[in-house]
Formats: sequence, C-alpha cells, structure tokens
Amino acid sequence: MEVKSVCVFCGSRPGARPEYVESATRMGAELARRGLTLVYGGASVGIMGAVADGALSAGGRVVGVLPGFMGPKELAHPGLTELHMVGSMHERKALMAERADAFVALPGGFGTLDELFEIVTWAQLGLHRKPMGLLDTRGYFQPLVAMARHMAQEVFVPEAQALPFAVSALPEVVVDRLLAGPTLPPVEKWLRRGTQT
Repeated sequence: MEVKSVCVFCGSRPGARPEYVESATRMGAELARRGLTLVYGGASVGIMGAVADGALSAGGRVVGVLPGFMGPKELAHPGLTELHMVGSMHERKALMAERADAFVALPGGFGTLDELFEIVTWAQLGLHRKPMGLLDTRGYFQPLVAMARHMAQEVFVPEAQALPFAVSALPEVVVDRLLAGPTLPPVEKWLRRGTQT
C-alpha cells in the first residue's frame, strides 16, 4: 500500500520541555514536505496543535477528528483542511485509522498510548499491515521500547514482534521508515493452544 496519509497520535499538553513542541512542529512540516496528509485528533493545543501548525505552515493537508464533547475542552483547530466532529472516542479512533496509511506516536499521555496500543494490537491480529512509528524526542519512548522487549523476553509477545515500530528522534528518519513499508512482520496464525501472543 502506498503511504499518502499519516495518523499522528500525541498529547494535548505541550509537555515539560520545549523540545517536545519543536519536534512535533518539525514532524508536521516534514509530512507536508513529503506531500503526506496529516490525520490527527483535531485540537489546537499542546503537541496536537504544534504538529498541525507545522504541517499547515508548510502548505500541507491536515485532517482533524474530534469528539463533539471535547470541542470546548480541547479547542478545535480553526485552520484545518478538514475537521470531522464525531460522537465518541471510539468513533474518533476508527475514523483516524480509516483515513491513515501509516501511524506515528509523538510524546503524550495515556490517551496517546491507548491509541498506539490499539493500532499495534490490530496489526498483531492481522487486521492491518500499515507501518507504525515512534518519534522518540529526548528518549521519551525508551521506557516503552524496553517494556516491549521485556514482554518478548517473557514470551507474552512473539520475538519477531518485539519492536513493531520505527523508532527515531528525527522526524525525517521516522517518515523514511514509514514510507519503506510495514514495520511489523507478517503475522502467523497464533490463536492456538500452547502459543503465546
């Protein structure tokens, strides 16, 4: 599948260090520079706002998906190419996944991890073959990378799936890897007695 759009999962807060916002802005600009549509959560604040602003300032297309109840809280971005208001968080995640050919997580909180883990699980189950990445600003995701390897060591995740994402602190490297194709190897039949998932 050709990658034409990238879904970004990220925080609605700016984080403790300016590098988080700076890196998100660079990621948005990099996606626009490559002619890739940004699909994200639709807000104008925090890392979410920064990645959208980066893409828009570089002339890119940006598609936001925001649950209606979050509009007043997260402040829907006023300058998007498309803004879709949906009824629930489940609808938000489903529409973002449908509109994206690849996924990348930037620093964020529990909501970001929820979105990331769901899409990784779908890949593990063979429901999609889209590439996935982590923008590892300041080593933010290194504890997650270590946990993924630990799960594989303890045989809760197949060894070949221990690191299902492209990982780099550089936006251009992450995008290069996403464009290269799926980051999770083909999934073998694993729902059998005596196998681990």
